[in-house]
Amino acid sequence: MAIHLRSAEELEKMHRAGLIVWDVLNALRQLVKPGLSTMDLEKFAEQKIAGLPGQPAFKGYRGYPCVLCTSVNSEIVHGIPSPKCTLRAGDIVSVDFGMVVDGYYADSAVTIPVGSIAPELQKLLDVTREGLDRAIDKMRVGNRLGDVGHAVQSWVEQNGFSVVREFVGHGIGTKMHDEPNLPNYGEPGRGARLQEGMVIAVEPMVNAGKPAVRMRDEWTAETADGSPSAHFEHTVAVTASGPWILTRPRDVTGPSW
Repeated sequence: MAIHLRSAEELEKMHRAGLIVWDVLNALRQLVKPGLSTMDLEKFAEQKIAGLPGQPAFKGYRGYPCVLCTSVNSEIVHGIPSPKCTLRAGDIVSVDFGMVVDGYYADSAVTIPVGSIAPELQKLLDVTREGLDRAIDKMRVGNRLGDVGHAVQSWVEQNGFSVVREFVGHGIGTKMHDEPNLPNYGEPGRGARLQEGMVIAVEPMVNAGKPAVRMRDEWTAETADGSPSAHFEHTVAVTASGPWILTRPRDVTGPSW
């Protein structure tokens, strides 16, 4: 399949979708606290986007039932919000959310501590987010996909954690998932060369234990060894002046989350 290169006009459309995603995820970061259910987060997000342009990207996608994916502790990705899943102090919850506006998609995720968390869990969150930062820094014209994946893998493994192999970042634009796939591992100098106008959802998924995954149900992926997992993601465009994070405002600088 061809890799699509987006025009400046198309990137602006994706950024409009991305700003909604940013607003929702930041509001959820403030909302998360012990005692809430993941369905409470889902209902909040649904209310927040009601009346805004566009539609949630996940709901109805291949039959997925919700606006958010909410993955708690050992759940890696695609956890389904539930009134039975109550957040407790010391948990972590990964919240993944996307929007499509005027036919263009944006997708982002953040792992949020619930109250005060253990230092080793905070390290997992920090290293995963730093892995995203390092990957984004490699999203430059002339680099290769392997340079981006290696930036994540080398940092994560250096810190004693592991990267998930079964789920990867992906091209995004007029489809939720498009070419190319972007593994969170790889060899520098290998893979497709990055070109101006490429847009990829860069999303490290990092396990505190081993990388192996098992499916709890048709959607929810969790660590096979029961260890905690973290997930951070942004939609990132390759531009002549460097990487542009489409899922946050232009005036936000510094760490990705």
